[in-house]
Amino acid sequence: MSNDCIFCKIINGEFNTEFVYENEYVVVFKDINPKAKTHLLVVPRVHVESLNELEDKNLMSELLMAVKETTKKLGIKSYKTLINTGKEAGQEVFHLHIHILAD
Repeated sequence: MSNDCIFCKIINGEFNTEFVYENEYVVVFKDINPKAKTHLLVVPRVHVESLNELEDKNLMSELLMAVKETTKKLGIKSYKTLINTGKEAGQEVFHLHIHILAD
């Protein structure tokens, strides 16, 4: 965990954030600045700065399974996923996360 990372603080319960889905590896919550009717963030519980730093194959699998389980739970059949990697690509929070976007 990183002390100054907003997502680490959310995961640690420092904000009253409701998790739409969670397991021992990831949490999923609503984006506070949604770009679609449904805009969720899938975030690993461990601090990984970006996709470039992710080396844990199990965590890679858990992130994608969380997308699948979350959309299934919410009855979302059609959606986009997005991972911004690096500042130039639009990454604003430097803790790996997957956006789930659906209308």
